[in-house]
Amino acid sequence: MARISIPDAAREIAGLEPIRAFLAPHGITYERWDTGAPRVPPDAEPQDILAAYAPEIDALRKRGGYVAADVINVTPETPNLQVMLNKFNQEHTHADDEVRFILKGRGVFHIHPRGGQVFAIYVEAGDLLNVPAGTQHWFDVCPERTIRAIRLFKDPAGWTPAYVAGGVHAGYAPICLGPAYLPTEALRKH
Repeated sequence: MARISIPDAAREIAGLEPIRAFLAPHGITYERWDTGAPRVPPDAEPQDILAAYAPEIDALRKRGGYVAADVINVTPETPNLQVMLNKFNQEHTHADDEVRFILKGRGVFHIHPRGGQVFAIYVEAGDLLNVPAGTQHWFDVCPERTIRAIRLFKDPAGWTPAYVAGGVHAGYAPICLGPAYLPTEALRKH
């Protein structure tokens, strides 16, 4: 399950409802989808994954006006991996929502609300995140450099990053911490 870290406030948020409540004022939607049986394995063919999650994808399409869905697969063997990752690990916005359902792997979305504190959303398999168009953010994969996700688009061309001049991304570590590294009391804070 996702976790939120607010580094400048030394605050952690965990749990479905506390995470949703924190993200809602930022227009960010967070959901958990069942990834268990009878679903397909996360390494199945993209068309099989899209078929297995068709009800959820269709519901998102209706709610958000999305017209396209695909599956992205990032592994350490991905050609030009670092070049690709560098496109998204700098503060930027998109003209389209960034909708991701994580099938496999882990990553961190850093969000920089205008006039607010930067916060990080750690995502893993089963997490669905919808970051609205125009939200200043950046993304890093975790050290295993693996992530597989369903993506939805209103217009795939609108997903090109528009970099933020003077972005603050360099001031925040692209660290993925597992639950074992978080103090128990930090997980209870909301």
